[in-house]
Amino acid sequence: MNDDTTFRAAAGAGEEWVHAELRALADKQLLRQARTAAELLGHAAQRPDGGPVLNFSSNDYLGLARHPDVVAAACEAARNWGAGAGASRLVSGTLELHQDLERRLAVHKNYAAALLFGSGFLANLGVVSAIVGPGDTVFADRLVHASLVDAVRLSGAELRRFRHNDSGHLENLLRKEGQTPGRRLVVTESVFSMDGDAAPLPELCAAARAAGALVLVDEAHATGVFGPGGAGLVAMHRLEGDVNLAVGTLSKALGAYGGFVACSGALRELLVNRARPFIYSTALPPPAVGAARAALEWVQAHPDAGRELLARATVFRERLTAAGLDTGVSSSQIVPVMIGDNGQALRVAQCLREQGVLAVAIRPPTVPVGTARIRFSLSLAHSEADLEYAAAVVVRAVREGAVA
Repeated sequence: MNDDTTFRAAAGAGEEWVHAELRALADKQLLRQARTAAELLGHAAQRPDGGPVLNFSSNDYLGLARHPDVVAAACEAARNWGAGAGASRLVSGTLELHQDLERRLAVHKNYAAALLFGSGFLANLGVVSAIVGPGDTVFADRLVHASLVDAVRLSGAELRRFRHNDSGHLENLLRKEGQTPGRRLVVTESVFSMDGDAAPLPELCAAARAAGALVLVDEAHATGVFGPGGAGLVAMHRLEGDVNLAVGTLSKALGAYGGFVACSGALRELLVNRARPFIYSTALPPPAVGAARAALEWVQAHPDAGRELLARATVFRERLTAAGLDTGVSSSQIVPVMIGDNGQALRVAQCLREQGVLAVAIRPPTVPVGTARIRFSLSLAHSEADLEYAAAVVVRAVREGAVA
């Protein structure tokens, strides 16, 4: 076995089955490990051509995670408020800093209110489980994030999946479930994290409205990039009146950490009292909140940043498709190179790493079986020369037989 499939850690009492589970994953080429970027790149300080190594596996879309103003704001918040909040929001952990960021997020997303959560994952868990339960039905796009699927399962509501971005299928499901008692909730992402395509939000909202269903849209990969001033796809389509809950994250385009939901004042009050991840978690640490606030200020001061990123992504995607590579249905800063086979995807990723490009292989269960891919996540931190180099490397990797 190679290092990826050697299990050196001793199993504890009653854990004899663990190594068998790990070997089963390894046999399917699905074993994963948490490694640093330096480990993945073999500690290379530069590319074979002398240039810097390039990370295309980050969600830091605007390059704000290391922006001096954002880092300085995190440090300032730590000095003023401490390293941690010290308590949950409903005990004594709510700081003026939290409230100020919530007000700013609500204005940015054009909603009456907003509420912070510990992460985007926790926001989805808290929101869904607070508004639906046994006897209710959730209609979710087949490719929504795992956090939304887990949220529905934990809520006890019935889960109905509609075909990806298929508003007609959603209409049929809503019609079929029309006599079902209880609340109905339609759930989708605005930009899908693994395919990089956008949801047909106007059509989905029209179907939900006709059926009297609530709508939740996860804007994790759209906030800061799409829409007026980076407000997201909901704002771009002017659907704030149709989308009841717009979930977002502070950890992607905003470069910090945490999650939030923008909604009505009444829904916010309900979430404060019903969303268990909000109620029973320590409040977000001040440095993360301070960093997110500074990043939001930067986004609002640079309203064309998202458009510039999307323009660069279009050029990058066109380079790949012109060379015969399959980028799927991407229309965003997320550009997959479709491979199919798990082993082949791993070989392409290794070839890229050897050339100083970190773009990881995405395999099941993150994506459907048979759709393994190399996921390029573009950032404003990537120069045009960086994108040209990365495109040439992946095209060469495919052409020279990394993919049989």
